[in-house]
Amino acid sequence: MANIKPLGQRVLLKRVETETVSAGGIVLVDSAQEKPQEAIVVALGTGGKNEDGSDFEFAVSVNDKVLISKYGGTDVKSDGDDYLIMSESDILGIIG
Repeated sequence: MANIKPLGQRVLLKRVETETVSAGGIVLVDSAQEKPQEAIVVALGTGGKNEDGSDFEFAVSVNDKVLISKYGGTDVKSDGDDYLIMSESDILGIIG
């Protein structure tokens, strides 16, 4: 588990690993693979206030599987694992 607590309306995500072998049986090196667009929510930020002064409520929860853009967020490392921090508004949807 990461020792990172996102602030504000940000979430900490862990990308879902993709297959390293193509459908034709070819092993793909990391540089040939696209970044996965699926991730698991690891932690939620501290929240904040909406423009009208009401408390911000997250639409996602910890352990939700979500769809993210390929190049959004900021990559971070913690305890040897790779994570991604992004604003909740940059999450495209919840899977499942």
